[in-house]
Amino acid sequence: EMQLVESGGGSVQAGGSLRLSCTASGFTFDDFNMGWYRQAPGNECELVSTISSDGSTYYADSVKGRFTISQDNAKNTAYLQMNSLKPDDTAVYYCAAAKGSTDFCAWAHYWGQGTQVTVSS
Repeated sequence: EMQLVESGGGSVQAGGSLRLSCTASGFTFDDFNMGWYRQAPGNECELVSTISSDGSTYYADSVKGRFTISQDNAKNTAYLQMNSLKPDDTAVYYCAAAKGSTDFCAWAHYWGQGTQVTVSS
């Protein structure tokens, strides 16, 4: 079965850090673009960060300088290191994988189950 399994969400105070992991099974993701988007109640989907198969990265302006995306192909796992977290970062974070696209709010080949991140002030 081809799937993405996420871990690492939780609750932290503002200024804290969390690291999200997204492990692929059933497929090798080094040919895929990977990334995270987030969804908060009442808000539209926001593409947070992506890492393409060529290693190039994208960050939303809202997280630039605070979040870092990386991947370990040997572990088939992508990571999102989130530092200096703010209450506005509170959302469900979903990882996604796609070939040929990084517009994960619109479409992906695979999605993770989502993990809640809650940042208190």
